[in-house]
Amino acid sequence: MDFIQTVIWALVALGVLVSFHEFGHFLVARLCGVKVLRFSVGFGRRLLSRYDRQGTEFTISAIPLGGYVKMLDEREGAVPQDQLHMAFNRKSVWARIAIAAAGPIANFLLAIVLFWAVFMGGTAGPVPIVQSVEPGSIAARAGLEPGQEIIAIDGEETPTWQALNWRLANRLGDTGSIEFSVRYPDSDLEYHMLADIDRWLAGQEVPDPLAEVGLELWTPPITMTLSRVTPDSAADRAGLRAGDELVATDGREFDGWDGWSGYVRARAGEEIQVEVRRDGERLLLPVTPAEVTLDSGERVGQIGVLPVVESWPEERVRTYHYGVTGAFAKGLQETWDKTLFTLNSLKKLVLGQLSTKNLSGPITIAKVAGTSADAGWQSFLSLLALLSISLGVLNLLPIPVLDGGHLLYYGIEAIKGSPVSEKVQLIGLQVGMALVLCIMGLALYNDILRL
Repeated sequence: MDFIQTVIWALVALGVLVSFHEFGHFLVARLCGVKVLRFSVGFGRRLLSRYDRQGTEFTISAIPLGGYVKMLDEREGAVPQDQLHMAFNRKSVWARIAIAAAGPIANFLLAIVLFWAVFMGGTAGPVPIVQSVEPGSIAARAGLEPGQEIIAIDGEETPTWQALNWRLANRLGDTGSIEFSVRYPDSDLEYHMLADIDRWLAGQEVPDPLAEVGLELWTPPITMTLSRVTPDSAADRAGLRAGDELVATDGREFDGWDGWSGYVRARAGEEIQVEVRRDGERLLLPVTPAEVTLDSGERVGQIGVLPVVESWPEERVRTYHYGVTGAFAKGLQETWDKTLFTLNSLKKLVLGQLSTKNLSGPITIAKVAGTSADAGWQSFLSLLALLSISLGVLNLLPIPVLDGGHLLYYGIEAIKGSPVSEKVQLIGLQVGMALVLCIMGLALYNDILRL
């Protein structure tokens, strides 16, 4: 069932993104007087289709990994004499530039609208307060201490965990220094600290910036009381119940949940004696942790329980509410910031400052789409906005077969006054197709490795 839901949400995400992208081309082509023959979401065999009054065929095709708008064009076949004025190749170079650019622009506009909707619903995030600093880490070299609030990275404000993660992620692969701005509780004084970095995490696959900087942020205490026991799990079969308080295991007492769960993880397939307090009585229950293989390949023991976590204090959560205009302005800013982040990440990939293992394909997108949908509508819309920005940026790259490649050709034509020769365009098409297929193959290869 989870697999089916993941596929459905992935198809929804891809369908929305592709439809908006192609609608941009379609709308501007119509406004420029070009006849559109087909608007297709997907490639390959057509599954559903219908025609509008102007003769355009709208289709949903079998392979849902893209789409296209087919326009009347003398280069692709004979055009009736009475329709020559509606052929794409007969339009001015500026009209063709507008049509080619309309797809990526539609993706950026979609991102603005999606972020607008997210911010209209208000946002909230935990305040980044240091709980512990790993000795010898970047945070330790900068001089960070437990209890400090991280208010900025490199002069950019970090009011929440998410903002802090984004600011750190923007420094991946860099050489230089990271500036941390912090303050102590109940103090307005700011302290600025520097830590040197050298090609920070350049070769690491899917880096975790917060963990790699050596920080553990404050979270509400985790109690030793069970909040949930998974049905038909090892704990359920042993008789553990929600509300049980863990007292000891194999005669050992633990200071916190992390120590206890680590003890269980190390004993897959081994029977352990779990002592709990229930309704004032102590019970000793034998439990055999099931062996589970993690994504990393590590095999650990699990019994299927979750602890009670204390609620977040109001003063340690920042909540933001925006009006219509405020949410729109925030959506514009977020789209701009994420566009710059995407461009910066692409530059680092080309320069070797980021590992190509960070490239993701349709399988990873599907998994993330399903996870974000489970997390709520704001999470899913935020993911759609990020994917829309990525699609817009990638399509503007000056690679033949992409919109950016067409814009490059049309730009040269606008400067020199004549089109790029068909021979050059054909060579560019072949090179561009090979490059795009290599990138797609690498992304899919990374996806399979992650499985």
